[in-house]
Amino acid sequence: MERKQLKFGSDGTFTIVQFTDMHFGDDKEKDRESDSRTAALVKSIIASEKPDLVVLTGDMIWSHGVADPKASFHRAIAPVVESQVPWAAVFGNHDAEAGVTKEELLDIQLENELCLSAAGPADINGVGNFVLKLKDSTGSKDTAAMYFLDSGINAPEAIGGYAWIHSDQINWYTEQSRKLSEHNGGPLSSLAFFHIPIPEYEAAWNGDQVIGTKEEEVECPKINSGLFAAMIQMGDVMGTFVGHDHDNDYCGTLHGIRLCYGRVTGYNCYGKLQRGARVIRLYEDKPEFETWIVEANGGKA
Repeated sequence: MERKQLKFGSDGTFTIVQFTDMHFGDDKEKDRESDSRTAALVKSIIASEKPDLVVLTGDMIWSHGVADPKASFHRAIAPVVESQVPWAAVFGNHDAEAGVTKEELLDIQLENELCLSAAGPADINGVGNFVLKLKDSTGSKDTAAMYFLDSGINAPEAIGGYAWIHSDQINWYTEQSRKLSEHNGGPLSSLAFFHIPIPEYEAAWNGDQVIGTKEEEVECPKINSGLFAAMIQMGDVMGTFVGHDHDNDYCGTLHGIRLCYGRVTGYNCYGKLQRGARVIRLYEDKPEFETWIVEANGGKA
C-alpha cells in the first residue's frame, strides 16, 4: 500500500499535534469513563487545531493487567483514525509490557492507510525506528524530516530503571541523516519523536530558555547512550518531543536543540496537569518551529 506523501501547505506551514500517554485501559466500568473523556479530548483538539499530522508518543494503552490489549489499542487509536488525518506513532514503555507485542500493535496501526508508522530495520533494537520526509509545498523536493525512535521498556535488571536508545539505533539515525544531507545539499531541518526522555532533559530545565512546568523528576535512563551528541554532530535536529513524565510539559533549549515534553493526554493515569496536547508548527522557508500546548478547557500554554 502506498502511503501518503507529506508536504508543506500552500501557506508554507506544516502543523503537528502530539498526543502522549493516553493510557487506555479495559473496556470496563473502571476505565470506560476516563477513556471516553480521553477520546473526546483527542477528537476536539484535532478538530480545533486542524493538524497536517498527528503524532502519538507512546503509552497509548496500559497492556499490563488488561484483558485484551489489542482491543484497548483499537480504542486508543480510533479517534485519530476517524479524523482522517495522517498519523504516526512510537511505542512507550507500557504499550507492549504484557500480553501483546509491538509487532502486533504495529500491525493494528497499519490497518489504517493514513498511518505512516513503519517497523524499521529488523537488525537493530526496537520496533518503529523510521523517518518521514516532508516535501515543499509543490511536492518537488525534501524540505524537512522527522525521526521516530523506539525508546524501549526497561533496562537490564542489573542496571535498573528504563531502557535507553541503543547505539545501533543511533547509528541508523546518523546514517539516515547523512544520506538526506548528501541528497539535499546539506542537513534537512528535522524533529525527533520518542517516548522516554534522554538525560539531557534535566540540563535543558536548568538552562535559560525554558517554558513550561516541571513537577516531577526527569525519569530518563541511567545510561546516556549518546543520542543527543549524535544530533549535535549531525546538525539537523531542531527539537525532540517525548512523553512519559506526566507532570512535566516544559520545553528547554540545550546547545541549540529544543528538548520538549508533550502534555499528558489521558485521564486514565496519574498527573496534576490539565490534559491536552502539544502543537508544533514548521515553516517551509526557515529552519525553525513554533510550539505551544492546547488544554482541555481551550486554553493555551
